[in-house]
Amino acid sequence: MKRGKKKNRRIRGKNRSLILLSMPSLIWYILFCYLPVAGIILAFKRYRLIPGKGFFYSLINGSEWVGFDNFRFLFLNPEIGKAIRNTLLYNMAFLILGTVIPVMLAVGISYIHSGRIRRFVQISLLLPYFLSWIIVSYSVYAFLSYDRGVVNSVLGSMGIQGFRFYQSPSLWPFILCAVNVWKSSGYMMMLYYARLMAIDTELFDAAAVDGASNFKVIRYIILPELKNVILVMTLLNLGNILSTDFGLFYQVTRNSGSLLSTTETIDVFIYKALMEKSNYGFSAAASLIQNGIGCIILVTANRLLKKNGVGGAAL
Repeated sequence: MKRGKKKNRRIRGKNRSLILLSMPSLIWYILFCYLPVAGIILAFKRYRLIPGKGFFYSLINGSEWVGFDNFRFLFLNPEIGKAIRNTLLYNMAFLILGTVIPVMLAVGISYIHSGRIRRFVQISLLLPYFLSWIIVSYSVYAFLSYDRGVVNSVLGSMGIQGFRFYQSPSLWPFILCAVNVWKSSGYMMMLYYARLMAIDTELFDAAAVDGASNFKVIRYIILPELKNVILVMTLLNLGNILSTDFGLFYQVTRNSGSLLSTTETIDVFIYKALMEKSNYGFSAAASLIQNGIGCIILVTANRLLKKNGVGGAAL
């Protein structure tokens, strides 16, 4: 009896420690993820700021209910179709490239025998992930500027006419994909590489004894072991299929009006509606639809994976 009480006391003490350890993250999620959910009502109101009363007082007492008028205005806007198209196409490209290239990098690094070279390559690939989009945007501008850009300077030295990149919409799908891959591949590569390091070495020893080539090792050992991680990351990215990185599409492109046909995504569209038209209800309605559809896609994909017995289900 005493032994059981001691065991229960140890379990309670361990649970308290875990709860205390998780409190900072829990508080952060409550303040910045759950409390802002109350702002959903902004999508159903015509917001009017009452001087001296603050945002929430104006939202509750000073703004009239308009029902679904903000949503109706959103779908009647002729620009929304282009923004949705760009968002979906870019995210599909990012999803494919953001899976294939990091997996290839992780596999390639695993074959580097020198620990020093391997660490150097890992750090070099991971460094861009920690750069802010402001730094990235100026770096891209340093390469693509018409007057002093590195690319046009090299082309000029070869007697070739330079490109006006910031006035050439057809080039930017490739530029944005390249920048996104360069910035994010290092982080994804580390996730896949960590899973590679957890593979039982006996599998590789058995493959070496059987005389398997590197291609067969990758196909029959590495890729099957990475399957669940790839599925989980793909599933999580599907939840953001209607969201884009604002810094990539707004700052890197320098908000050039000439590029809007290929660079305006839903996030840029919402920002412009908020900043240029001060239409808070319209922006909130667009964000609500964007995140609601992403949530539905995420839950649906997860249930399909579970239903088919795939171990990559994340929820």
